[in-house]
Amino acid sequence: MNRPGMEPNLAATLLRRAELSAERTALIFEEQEISYGEFADRVRRQASLLRSGGVCVGDRVGYLGLNHPALLETMFAAQALGAIFVPLNFRLTAQELTFIINDAGIHTLVVDDATRPVLEPAVGDLCCQQIFTSESVADGWRHLSTERAEAEPLAHAVSVDVHDVAVIMYTSGTTGLPKGAMLTHGNILWNNINSMFAFGGSRDDVILTAAPLFHIGGLNVMTLGSFHTGSTVVLLRNFDAGQVLADFERYKVSHMFGAPAMFLFMSQHPSFATTNLDSIRVLLCGAAPVPESLIELYAARGIDFCQGYGLTETSPFSSFLTPEWSISKLGSAGQAPLFSNTRIVDDNNQPVPAGVRGEICMNGPNIMKGYWNRPEATAAAIDAEGWFHSGDVGYFDEDGFLFICDRLKDMVISGGENVYPAEVESALYKHDSIAEVAVIGLPDEKWGEAVTAVVALHDGHELTLEELRSFAEPMLARYKLPLRLHVVDALPRNPAGKVLKFVLKENLQE
Repeated sequence: MNRPGMEPNLAATLLRRAELSAERTALIFEEQEISYGEFADRVRRQASLLRSGGVCVGDRVGYLGLNHPALLETMFAAQALGAIFVPLNFRLTAQELTFIINDAGIHTLVVDDATRPVLEPAVGDLCCQQIFTSESVADGWRHLSTERAEAEPLAHAVSVDVHDVAVIMYTSGTTGLPKGAMLTHGNILWNNINSMFAFGGSRDDVILTAAPLFHIGGLNVMTLGSFHTGSTVVLLRNFDAGQVLADFERYKVSHMFGAPAMFLFMSQHPSFATTNLDSIRVLLCGAAPVPESLIELYAARGIDFCQGYGLTETSPFSSFLTPEWSISKLGSAGQAPLFSNTRIVDDNNQPVPAGVRGEICMNGPNIMKGYWNRPEATAAAIDAEGWFHSGDVGYFDEDGFLFICDRLKDMVISGGENVYPAEVESALYKHDSIAEVAVIGLPDEKWGEAVTAVVALHDGHELTLEELRSFAEPMLARYKLPLRLHVVDALPRNPAGKVLKFVLKENLQE
């Protein structure tokens, strides 16, 4: 008998778990309960369907849509064949999606009902050899569920090496073009081992996933790990504060990952005070520090936060701030996990002592293999000693806790989404009224940071925020659109002509 559990293929691990726990509930989605046995059967049949369509080892298989069991089934089915899964951001425009799909060379794409109208006008420009719709039957589209049901189950997952790529996850680049971070089977497994040792986990856990699965946080902070332990995932199509609270009570949820804004919106919901939260053991939070007021609010209900820091390129966890330190080390990103390392370096890539600011670097088995088809970008990000350079500035305190100060790459985090100013600036520069533009992040109580456009206009021109957002909407996902607009006479620059964004931030802080 083939022993898939003895090798690192993520799909083989899932199939082995299904052998051991066939009757246990793997997924709950919109009141539908899917057992591990049923889930594995779907994965095996979809793998056969993909193989009959020409998907081979190393080919890329994509999914575009909101959270849905079909996303996870497509991922595991691709990996069962030794193929690579590419989750796509459903908030992107057709233009943005076309670039990523063709850059990745996606062989087979699965699209849901909500995103099909966005992609449809661009289908003729895509490199895909076959496209399926995951939900409704649509004219001219192949229907995944129908064809999958007719396929024979795949007998065994393909054997892979721990360094083979399992997922390519696109992250916006400072040049304005997204880059695909190649995460291996080993990267994801080791991230989950680090997570397990940091905050535990068992087969009796009930994990609620409302964060988008195209994000590394939604996919691999807790969701994929649950398929190793044999626990249950309550999967929401998207985040809705009231639905999350109702499902907490209904399914006795024990864990949830989210951005601070999600937990804030939940606390502001009318049903928060009356919802039974006794089953919650810990809430995991990423993307930004949890405000002290929010920590205290949940603590009053007997709920702890475990905070983390990481990036797509680190699979994602690079540090944890466990609940016992949430107040005494408020604002810290915590400590490196058991099987990873973090250091702070100066401009010469030399480690600096505690209290000194520098670039945050990480190494360990959770660090990505590199950027897809971007050898120069890979070489710039991962040095000769194997340290990944995050582009974030931080320092260690005397106790070895990490604090993050700034971002070398000027990234803005708005509502848990990474927004890179260069990409937004490139789109805004196309407006006839704009002479020059700089995009920065300014503090915002709701979103963490507000994408802010600072512009100098051509003589005789005027511009409103509404006009600017309307202009940019066809080119940029909505979360990248400016929330604020400031018109200035000229942007501050240094003698070399570089815009001094820190001056803008200082002048515009409210």
